[in-house]
Amino acid sequence: MCWKVQQSNIIMAEQHEGENMSESTLNTPPERRYEVHKIDLPLSCPMPSMSGWDAHPRVFLDIEQNGEILCPYCGALYVLMGDKA
Repeated sequence: MCWKVQQSNIIMAEQHEGENMSESTLNTPPERRYEVHKIDLPLSCPMPSMSGWDAHPRVFLDIEQNGEILCPYCGALYVLMGDKA
């Protein structure tokens, strides 16, 4: 996982190709798993619609590369769902 500091002190987390998330995804409780769609991009955690939107600093997550990513702060798993036809 790579962290990048942006101009506004917002952190962006990227998952690099070759990083295996299978162990992390298996250990993520169902209540911490969120399905997102292309309309939700760019993805940030916490999302503005979440009740704990101010629980930790806002971090942008690069989900498009692998289709899933963990938040480096809270461990929430985001899974990018395919568009429905």
